[in-house]
Amino acid sequence: MAGQPPCDQRLRYVTEAMSQSPEILRDDAKGAARAAALLQAGALVGLPTETVYGLAADARNDTAVARVFEAKGRPSFNPLIVHVPDLDMAGQIAVLGSEAIALARAFWPGPLTLVLSLKPGHGLSALVTAGLPTVALRIPAHPAMQAVLAAFGGPIAAPSANPSGRVSPTEAGHVVAGLGDQVAAVLDAGPCGVGVESTILDPGPPPRLLREGGIAREVLEAMMGPLADDTTPERIRAPGQLASHYAPSVALRYGGAVPEGAVTIGFGPGDADFNLSGAGDLTEAAATLFRHLHAADALAKARGAPVIHVAEVPDVGLGRAINDRLRRASA
Repeated sequence: MAGQPPCDQRLRYVTEAMSQSPEILRDDAKGAARAAALLQAGALVGLPTETVYGLAADARNDTAVARVFEAKGRPSFNPLIVHVPDLDMAGQIAVLGSEAIALARAFWPGPLTLVLSLKPGHGLSALVTAGLPTVALRIPAHPAMQAVLAAFGGPIAAPSANPSGRVSPTEAGHVVAGLGDQVAAVLDAGPCGVGVESTILDPGPPPRLLREGGIAREVLEAMMGPLADDTTPERIRAPGQLASHYAPSVALRYGGAVPEGAVTIGFGPGDADFNLSGAGDLTEAAATLFRHLHAADALAKARGAPVIHVAEVPDVGLGRAINDRLRRASA
């Protein structure tokens, strides 16, 4: 991206930052600028919002987003909420219908997340959206998060900054205790004002409440009328719901012998049509998974191949998330 240092310089920047981790940043212009620079370099930063502290990454950077899943531990490929500074950037990423615009004007900035259809050329990592045609968007109200967004100049993916399954962090100390040196820095702006995650809504029509949160259901229903609950566990709509499989149009087989004529996706050294990571790196594998599944699907259709075969990856660390996704895709 324009204005960023070369890749090798960014990697050194991340390494140096992590060697001193977690750096505690003050809630001022210098702290916001430092946080933005780390995000631009591909590092993870704990950032305050009015709801909870978020584990922030450049939403356009596959590897940075993969680090989010790895840092949180035992993740599944659920979509992440993307934070933007204003309605203009939201409109560059997603389709804003009349219902969404009305909600945005009423509740943004604030603890409301809207699940909206992606626009072509949105530029987000496929890991952020879990390969779905929708994105969960929010304009946060916290002045510190807004300062970082302004300095960064792009969308920020930020799930709660805690190990999966643990209590959400509402103070900088919670982030440090839970994630330690897995984050380059934490911007300490004191306790979060709301203290619970954002409400998630599909504006429809019909409007559907996907997660209870910082804006009460009654407040939304006073504006929109009765809200339906999305209780469809077999398909994911938003963060916090049960994961569903992501399957290519051509049948997928995971592990075992390679079927004759299959398009192959490998892992580690060896010949294959595509490779999640020739070096056997699980973070790289997670970052490339969706991209390779899409490419393998296109190649299989072009060849008339009967199946896509994916090599097994170790069932440890981030590999558990990769395995979960591939097992569901092959079901």
